[in-house]
Amino acid sequence: MCAMDTADRPAAGRGPCAAIPAEQMDSVRQMLDRIGDKWSMLVIAVLEAGPLRYTDLQREVPGISQRMLTVTVRQLQQDGLVTRTAYAEVPPRVEYALTPTGRSLHHVVTSLITWVADHHSQIREHRTQVEDAGTT
Repeated sequence: MCAMDTADRPAAGRGPCAAIPAEQMDSVRQMLDRIGDKWSMLVIAVLEAGPLRYTDLQREVPGISQRMLTVTVRQLQQDGLVTRTAYAEVPPRVEYALTPTGRSLHHVVTSLITWVADHHSQIREHRTQVEDAGTT
């Protein structure tokens, strides 16, 4: 039996994590946490149509506060998923757009959003049944 280099050691024995080296799992979990955030997914989905100014982006993501939008686009920018372009105009204009990496996520994100919308009533019904069963 050959000794396995620690860099080649998988994070898990089976499933999707088995293809990921153990030392990369922390980074993978962080990115899944970021991308899986409800606001990040909605911002990525909205920006697929093209660059948007901050106020337009906030209008297109229902329910997001100014603070959460600022935090979300800043984090997506740090991860290389969104660009922020400031134009030297009066009044100043700033636009946000997906990077090629961000665009590559769009299909996955919209598929998940569509799945949630398609199954919303069944999930809500199941939650109600579980809550009702817990009170009896």
